[in-house]
Amino acid sequence: MTRRRKIILLATTMACAGLALGAARARDVPKVATGFLADILCSETFVTGLDPRRTFAETTDAMPGTGLISWAMDYRIDRVRKDVTVTLFGLGRSQAVYREGLGCTLAHEAGIVPVEPPADDGQPALLPEIAGPAIVPPQNEALAVALDRAFAEPAQPPYRRTRAVVVMKAGRIIAERYADGIGPETQLLGFSMTKSVMSALTGILVRQGKLKLDGPAPIAAWKNPDDPRHAITVDQLLRHTAGLALGNSLQASLASALEPVNRMKFVETDMAAYATSISLATAPGTAWNYHDGNTVILSHLIRNAAGGNPADALRFARRELFAPLGMRHITLQLDGSGTIEGSGEMLASARDWARFGQLYLGDGVAGSKRILPEGWVSYSSSPTPNAWVGIGAGVWTNQGDSFGAKFRVEHGWPRDAFFAKGTIGQYTIVIPSEKLVIVRLGRSPNAPPEADGVFDLVRDVIAATREEKLAGAR
Repeated sequence: MTRRRKIILLATTMACAGLALGAARARDVPKVATGFLADILCSETFVTGLDPRRTFAETTDAMPGTGLISWAMDYRIDRVRKDVTVTLFGLGRSQAVYREGLGCTLAHEAGIVPVEPPADDGQPALLPEIAGPAIVPPQNEALAVALDRAFAEPAQPPYRRTRAVVVMKAGRIIAERYADGIGPETQLLGFSMTKSVMSALTGILVRQGKLKLDGPAPIAAWKNPDDPRHAITVDQLLRHTAGLALGNSLQASLASALEPVNRMKFVETDMAAYATSISLATAPGTAWNYHDGNTVILSHLIRNAAGGNPADALRFARRELFAPLGMRHITLQLDGSGTIEGSGEMLASARDWARFGQLYLGDGVAGSKRILPEGWVSYSSSPTPNAWVGIGAGVWTNQGDSFGAKFRVEHGWPRDAFFAKGTIGQYTIVIPSEKLVIVRLGRSPNAPPEADGVFDLVRDVIAATREEKLAGAR
């Protein structure tokens, strides 16, 4: 296809989108596309330390439909100013700016609120150490085979592009492997696994009596009792049943650029202000609809409850969650207003994602200290009615009779497994019956379900880590 024909195809696609969904929303499409890539390129260049050419190729390949426009996108990395600019035929231009200790933030016309990252006060870890500094080789041959398969590429696309796998049994790493350029301290984007971290921070505030699951969520824009949004609760935000008309965040594809939630993420400076301004599509608590706006609003509540300032929220997360778990290689990225972008902007090393999973395996306790409220893990993994993918209050779950839960169990996952999940192949899987935490990070398409190889990985690891096999390897 010639360049001219590609331009015509792109223009036609956007025109059709405008006819179907309104010109205003169609105008957002270029900005959403460029913003998505600018943000990821900035994060993985300046925080993760990867070659931007690798990030661009692997990310666009994993996103269905992106090939229609990726050829038309240009990006510029300024290593002196530490920013990334992405353009799409002049129809959209996005800039992401790196700040030390804060990661990357998309810059819009309103500018970026200055934030001073809190200093590390050297708070000691309460969770026992999970490994020494060296990469832990597989502790038996079956685990080695499991990791070989997890990193093997199929002969034909879709490709897995596994970046990291960490396997923990009973609180200790028993196998880990990393792709080239990545190691135990490399911070990797968790995408929507960040939502599970925001759920944990919400739980800590509930334990401290600063937030309540039931009753109206303390949102200023909804304080009028006559406003139907006044009835929205923290529990409904956690379970994606609040009912706000923001569209859907389940699919990572070109088509999803048309969803209002992506205007929130890639066009708006203050994401929470935009999300809380949206009207209801359904009455609170009556329907399930997964979108990033719910968690962005929770991030705003966390910021307010922690003290109100961006630094307060970052300090709270470090003091109450990350430091007790020994999570030292973490970046919580912010929106332009200084609120944590809790729907998908946390970077952490694979080992730190595993430490987070271990907190849930330990029922919310690190060392001898209770971090999460008693019963929070059970609450988080309890199924949400009508959530067909199988999701609870901050984690995905195999409990209940949802299509997703049944599908995973049919593919060899234990019924008691639950997990944090991020788009294009990010997982932190907790399996209490096996005392296992499995972390897998990569760049894999979301479909078909077998594309990322995680079904095989879970089955292989369970088979390899039964007590008798580990005992025979010692």
